[in-house]
Amino acid sequence: MKIAILKERREHERRVAASPDSVKKFTELGCSVTVETGAGVASSISDAAFEEAGAAIAKTPAATVKGADLVLKVQKPMLAGEGLDEVGLFSKGQAVAAHMTAMSDGAVVHALNDRGVTVFAMELVPRITRAQSMDILSSQTNLAGYKAVLDACEHFGRALPMMSTAAGRINPANVFVMGVGVAGLQAIATAKRLGAVVWATDVCPATKEQVESLGGKFVAVENEEFEQAQTAGGYAKEMSDDYKAQQAALVAETLPKMDIVITTALIPGRPAPVLVTEEQVKSMRPGSVIVDLAVEAGGNCPLSEFGKVVEKHDVTLIGHPNWPSRLAETASTMFARNLLNFVTPMIDKESKAFTIDREDEVVDGALVALSGEVTDPRVSAVENTEGSSKAASKKAGAKKSAAKKSAAKKSGVKKTAAKKSAAKAAAAKPAAQEPADKPEPATTQEKEG
Repeated sequence: MKIAILKERREHERRVAASPDSVKKFTELGCSVTVETGAGVASSISDAAFEEAGAAIAKTPAATVKGADLVLKVQKPMLAGEGLDEVGLFSKGQAVAAHMTAMSDGAVVHALNDRGVTVFAMELVPRITRAQSMDILSSQTNLAGYKAVLDACEHFGRALPMMSTAAGRINPANVFVMGVGVAGLQAIATAKRLGAVVWATDVCPATKEQVESLGGKFVAVENEEFEQAQTAGGYAKEMSDDYKAQQAALVAETLPKMDIVITTALIPGRPAPVLVTEEQVKSMRPGSVIVDLAVEAGGNCPLSEFGKVVEKHDVTLIGHPNWPSRLAETASTMFARNLLNFVTPMIDKESKAFTIDREDEVVDGALVALSGEVTDPRVSAVENTEGSSKAASKKAGAKKSAAKKSAAKKSGVKKTAAKKSAAKAAAAKPAAQEPADKPEPATTQEKEG
């Protein structure tokens, strides 16, 4: 079995889908690994480190992918209009595993499927105990929550912990974490370790105990809807307008007391919900900081700007892109380990071949395309914008061509009839009255008409 590791080319991406450790483990399992040159440079992993672990280094993306059974990436392959046509490098029968954003953008999945490529969307790995070591969302957002606190400290003008000094006591900062998933829990733990007083809110009832176990204080409207606000898969449901209004009122009371706010709320396949309004930002203390971890999905605060650190109403809003990539080396190591744990059970111990067991709920959960079929109905429902536009264009072109032929045919019939009528009239007149210039021969189209 040959595994290929492509260099990531999307903007703001510094991670790589392999580490020297994962390469070594794959080779021990009987696989050959090819890494594109420079794939790990942005993550402080050299080509030499990959070679030492047992990988071959390829000079081009095409050479990397050629002959591979499985291609591993951090982010989904790029389409032709996005830069290098990575999708075009794939051949029928190959497979790819990456963060495909399959629930919100089906274009790449459909394009790969059209080429007969098997696609694993790693973000869809089921959140069950057995798959925890394969969960890229958990490993990467864990780092995002940690980094969010450090970035907040960089822009916050005060110290976080309480300090008793000869010059007097410094009160601890108040940190408010909105959204207690993996990122939120790590943010709570990090802020607490740095000495802040931490508050947190979430719509999932199970998070209350988790927040309190980390030493945080829980803030939420705890009614009947709150008790049923979590899906079987562990994700947050979108709440009713009435609950949102009550929660917003509670948040409005809490925000003026906070120094740092970290928002992490996301709903799979949907725009990020607004948690902090402009009016609420205005109510915050001058010098406060908001870190918006959901900025790539539209943001939990309408004032945050993707890829920028801005100051509005005397509050600093941080909207860095791709938070895990800001800790590229650690993030790459964890991502690579997730992929290793996911792929290993699919490597046959005797033949060393790549086998796909659809009876395995983890494998089947991440599988979105196989043998020319989009296998996940949730992904099938996502509009294939590129494919739809091409099909529409082709259909419109066919209609236009048919209309053109029909018009030309009708025109030919009319012209032929007119000519026959003119010839008949001319035959009834004296020859001297015939026009000096005879009409040109009919065109082929007119003759056929």
